[in-house]
Amino acid sequence: MAVHNFNAGPAALPASVLAKFRDSLIDTDGTGMSVLEWSHRSPEYDRVRFDAEARLRRLLGLPGDDSWAVLFLQGGASLQFAQIPLNLADSARPGHYLVTGVWAKKALEEAERLQRGRSLWSGKSENFCALPPNGVRFAADGAAYVHLCTNNTIYGTQWAELPDTGAVPLVCDMSSDILSRPRPFEKCSLIYAGAQKNLGPSGLTVVALRRSLLDRQAAGIPAILDYRAHVEADGLYNTPPTGAVYLMGLVLAWIEEEGGLTKVGARNRQKAARLYDTIDRSGFFRGTAARDSRSDMNVTFRLPTEALEKSFLERAEREGMVGLKGHRSVGGIRASLYNAVELVSVEALVSVMHEFASAHGAKF
Repeated sequence: MAVHNFNAGPAALPASVLAKFRDSLIDTDGTGMSVLEWSHRSPEYDRVRFDAEARLRRLLGLPGDDSWAVLFLQGGASLQFAQIPLNLADSARPGHYLVTGVWAKKALEEAERLQRGRSLWSGKSENFCALPPNGVRFAADGAAYVHLCTNNTIYGTQWAELPDTGAVPLVCDMSSDILSRPRPFEKCSLIYAGAQKNLGPSGLTVVALRRSLLDRQAAGIPAILDYRAHVEADGLYNTPPTGAVYLMGLVLAWIEEEGGLTKVGARNRQKAARLYDTIDRSGFFRGTAARDSRSDMNVTFRLPTEALEKSFLERAEREGMVGLKGHRSVGGIRASLYNAVELVSVEALVSVMHEFASAHGAKF
């Protein structure tokens, strides 16, 4: 039976990428060793990391000069919640946070522990089901930066457009939608993402930042948390997750082969539209995110009762669908439609939704 992977992360990886990784795992690139055995200071790994960085820069549209640094780190987005305010803010000039969900809230809380963060906007009163309107400008006088999470996995919301923050640097947690659509990345000053949604396996964190930010850093930061230490060591301050970087490089090559962000983004919109259309026409399923804030990556919805939700999940699981249970903090159903999720999986889910809803009296 085919498995349809709707996990929120670690998430689906392209089948062709997994096949290449499998075939190269014992003897990678003809070296007689696995990439998992290479020295991180070997010329073989240099070729891998430089190729991955070049592909990432192309896909993000970063300039070809030396104005941006790209780092392959560890610790996930959660470590960045502390590393960013440590490096870029202080108590007199805190980071300002747009709190659009759980992970944005956790980022703010970490900055607040350091007395380097404050809330600029919060969607808590609306249960995080809606985002500010497109084109909004946030006045953040005295801020070191404005921080936002571009996609909210738990609540199923996504920024369609990045907001205007004026001269204040924009810091974006893109863990769950990086490289899923074209973005005006030039509006950002720092981008970070855990790899386990659209980039590769868990254990790798990508950080891209303008080098001009390094001039703003305070002294006394532990070296392992200091962006300057990692940049000056050319990304080799400590041993990087070499296997994860290799696998990410294969994923980035796959994205380019698929036609880049324009083609991938169009396919992601098609998948999400198919599922939202089924929800909206059913009169049985109810989307939880405001329509103008809906995510292409995480489609969240409810059924009339929790008992029906449990029954629906059991039905879907029998058809090989995994990862559909909503986050424990909100319940419901969540289908994560990251880049590697195929349209055939969405169609299989839609078919089960039709059958289940019809069996309970819904008419499409």
